[in-house]
Amino acid sequence: MSSLLFIGGTGIISAAAAEHAVALGHRLTILNRGRSAARPVPEGVEVLQADVRDAGAVREVLGRREYDAVADFISFTPDHARAAMELFRGRTGQYVFISSASAYQKPPTTLPIRESTPLKNPFWQYSRDKIACEELLFQAYRDEDFPVTVVRPSHTYDRTKIALNGGWTDIHRMRLGLPVLVHGDGTSLWTLTHSRDFAKAFVGLLGRPQAIGESYTITSDEFLPWDQVYRLFGAAAGVPEPELFHVASETIAAHSPELGPNLLGDRSHSVVFDNSKIKALVPGYAATIPFADGAREIVEWHDKNPGLQVVDRGHVELSDRLYEWSRGRLLPSTALPA
Repeated sequence: MSSLLFIGGTGIISAAAAEHAVALGHRLTILNRGRSAARPVPEGVEVLQADVRDAGAVREVLGRREYDAVADFISFTPDHARAAMELFRGRTGQYVFISSASAYQKPPTTLPIRESTPLKNPFWQYSRDKIACEELLFQAYRDEDFPVTVVRPSHTYDRTKIALNGGWTDIHRMRLGLPVLVHGDGTSLWTLTHSRDFAKAFVGLLGRPQAIGESYTITSDEFLPWDQVYRLFGAAAGVPEPELFHVASETIAAHSPELGPNLLGDRSHSVVFDNSKIKALVPGYAATIPFADGAREIVEWHDKNPGLQVVDRGHVELSDRLYEWSRGRLLPSTALPA
């Protein structure tokens, strides 16, 4: 079994990966600030507390430790990636950078999306930063054999993550019988992957020398139209036929700085992924949790934890304004002040 270090370790994908790694018998250490209790650390895991942005503090807590693989879940900018290389150069046989499938070409010119698909996203700074990180890390691999592996997940969720633009607000509106805003015409295809499925493939590539210098997409093979995603949440919430209305993503983006980059840079485009490469490396990998089950898990969790049922007043107002406009009652220029 391998010795592993996870930087982060309590997020949606990292917590599931930690549980799976421990279940397989790997020796796991988690490095984080120790501030998150939403997803407990599995029993038997060594926990080191330090702010990864404080290189001196990280070196102090790591001491002379070395690892077969280091998985970095919380580097988002080239400065983060550069600092991580300085910290872990010579300390690990594999450095795994968690990038994002949103880095792939948007809009895509061909489907399915593969690792050979160009990286280009003019809409979303988050994605451009991930691309820049990848370029930096692969350059270090070419120049100095830095042992990088890049992983690109798409929309990965667990029971805490509501995969709707309005989060719980949209489910709240469904239960009240109010119309729910869906971007585009609701037919673009989307891929959602449960974190427990992601973990099976992810842990399987750790410590694998043939993964060095390579990138891997890890997603489910299930893809759904956005209308179906909303209806599955509705069914899980006891509303089998929620009222959905559609507005162009560009219009939503023009009036919601919060939603705009994510919609135009990711969710408004159909995404279907080819997982052949990760399946060749991790034989037997298959995502087995359909989103219908995932949606029920999410709604049940929120129903058991009313404190998580946060209704966003801003999204309520945006939905109401756009609904009025979509029914032709007001013109965008007068009804929807920027």
